[in-house]
Amino acid sequence: MTLTIAGLQHHGVPGDVEANLALVADAARQASDRGADLLVTPEMFITGYNLGDRLAPLATPELVDRVAAIAAGTGIAILAGLPEPLPGGAVANAIVLIGPDGSELLRYRKTHLFGELDRELFVAGDTLAPTVDLGGVRVAVLICYDVEFPETVRAAALDGADVVIVPTAQMEPYAHIAERLIPVRAWENQVHLVYVNRVGSEGDLTYVGRSSIVGPDGVVLDALDADAVGLMIATIDPEATKRARQENPYLADRRAELYRGTPSLLPSPSESPDSPGK
Repeated sequence: MTLTIAGLQHHGVPGDVEANLALVADAARQASDRGADLLVTPEMFITGYNLGDRLAPLATPELVDRVAAIAAGTGIAILAGLPEPLPGGAVANAIVLIGPDGSELLRYRKTHLFGELDRELFVAGDTLAPTVDLGGVRVAVLICYDVEFPETVRAAALDGADVVIVPTAQMEPYAHIAERLIPVRAWENQVHLVYVNRVGSEGDLTYVGRSSIVGPDGVVLDALDADAVGLMIATIDPEATKRARQENPYLADRRAELYRGTPSLLPSPSESPDSPGK
């Protein structure tokens, strides 16, 4: 089994939920027509990200239902970035994975908040998401800054992920994350990595674009440049993941007993039944 993923790189319309949902619906139709099984949006795409006080009123439970309706109507799974309302008026920076039938498969709250912007707007999640099966491919998710911590991608790899999908809102001056760090994360963990960013400006932020889909050997399968608006598409093949882990056996050659005394997000090998080398 394989999974063809389309990533939407776009500026969106900050603060305009209806316009952004329309963009997602159009992208879903285009992605489906091009043979994709899953459409991925950037971080916080449904509402916009850098909205300040305008964000909280837009964070409603119906946003997930609206995305689910698009997925069911177009017959393609969607991973969408949106705000999740929490008790007491708090908001989480979240993503939801909706199946092609409109069912919710996964919800994740960003665990690593970046700078004052994130901390003023959001409450951090307190757990990494488990891998889920989508069309026979094991999928893990992170959000933006999460991927910049090596432990998060390693935890996904140890949990048997074939692909780690990362909606992001990466801004200047951090283009080097998109250009250099993302291929390294794929290589060092032998996982496919899908990094889906915004373009354009939003408030005082200028987004760097440069979305990419990288294979488990670190080779870029598809990418968009700094200013492009549109879809990138590539197929995730679990057999490629297996081959990469045979040819570059970092996971099997780990000496986990040397790392156990170090504070870490990683599960021990005994807690990860799918760890290679067991």
